[in-house]
Amino acid sequence: MTTSDRTDQDHSLRSEEIAAQKTAFIGRTIALLAIAPIVTLLSPWPAPIYTFVLLAAFIVLGWGAWRVAQSRHGRLWHQYAFVFADFALLTFTLIYPNPLIPFDYPPQFALRYGAFVYFFVILAGLAYVYQPKLVMWGGVCAALTWTIGVGWLVSLPDSVFMWVQSDGISVETALAAMSQPTYIDLGVRVQELAVFLIAAGLLALAVSRSRKIAIRQVRLARERENLGRYFPEKTAQMLADRADPFATPMEHKAAVLFADLVAFTTWSEQHSPQETIALLREVHGILAEVVFRQNGTLDKFIGDGLMATFGTPEPTSTDASDALAAMVAMLDAFEHWRSKSGPVTSADIRLAVGVHYGPVVIGNIGAKNRLEFAVLGDTVNVASRLEGATRQIGCRGIASGALVAAAKSELHGLDRRPLERLSRHGMITIRGRTEQIEVYTI
Repeated sequence: MTTSDRTDQDHSLRSEEIAAQKTAFIGRTIALLAIAPIVTLLSPWPAPIYTFVLLAAFIVLGWGAWRVAQSRHGRLWHQYAFVFADFALLTFTLIYPNPLIPFDYPPQFALRYGAFVYFFVILAGLAYVYQPKLVMWGGVCAALTWTIGVGWLVSLPDSVFMWVQSDGISVETALAAMSQPTYIDLGVRVQELAVFLIAAGLLALAVSRSRKIAIRQVRLARERENLGRYFPEKTAQMLADRADPFATPMEHKAAVLFADLVAFTTWSEQHSPQETIALLREVHGILAEVVFRQNGTLDKFIGDGLMATFGTPEPTSTDASDALAAMVAMLDAFEHWRSKSGPVTSADIRLAVGVHYGPVVIGNIGAKNRLEFAVLGDTVNVASRLEGATRQIGCRGIASGALVAAAKSELHGLDRRPLERLSRHGMITIRGRTEQIEVYTI
């Protein structure tokens, strides 16, 4: 993979991560807002006010993480900081007593409600960002903050706890200790952390797998986009959906178009390489746009020209008329571009186009590790020779009689203006062929 491809991949995956983080923030906000009325119903007033403040703090943290992630100033460590803040705030919420509750209860009693399960909710939200390391960091943050919180409770002078349940402790003693409101079951706390870290590890593996799938989808999307640079949209979709579509060669009729810039070599000798490349890119862009607009396939750029086909990889009912319309549109678009560029830039350059219609063979050529889609056959050679014959005849474009005949048979109720632009020239002899061929010119 090239550096450019890797950059595009990272950018696309980053966009997906930001979009997923926004979804996670919206879902998190909805969940927190749903908790508010439940707290209002279950907690004595004014205790819910304290909870509302904490809920608002969680919403702000989620919003801040999303905004920083999409900001150009955002850094990776910012995400880690927000994750730590999330788990630290949750630990504080679950352990520190609500000061607005209208009755007293010991802080240790908060551990009796099994509130640790809320840590799994925040951990699940980390799965959206396709970063397995961030998930593991969440597990570490939860274990660290919860350990500190429980350690603070254990350090309180009235805390009651037992490290082990040994034979030296009677059942009555154990039950008496557990009945105390300040009792802390350290065994349960250790199990909570162990299960949570295992869950974090498993989720990180799942996220890693999801990230690989996401990267694969990004690559497939880029490959489909690359197909769209050479084929019409429907053809690109067909090629993307098929496995090795050109493994078996196919033969059918298609139209082949060659376009070339006449006198470009002389022009380029008088201009800088930067000017030469800039002009080529501009002209190639104009010609390629015409090819795609007329449902053609851009086979290849050949120096200062190109080869396009109409009816590959699958034939349609308008291939010849599409090729004819493309030739006319190319010549018109080029003349329009040349009139805007000015006489200094392009007065000595003109476009020549040749089009022919007939049988072609399409398929893969090359070695196993370097295959190339190719369109071959006498039709391709004739089209190339027709483009070259424009210099001899003194015209801008040549269409073979076979192409014109095929286009006439296709144009039932369609646009006939491209045909009206043609003039019958008659029979000519092209290089490499003994028999003459009928042509029409622009």
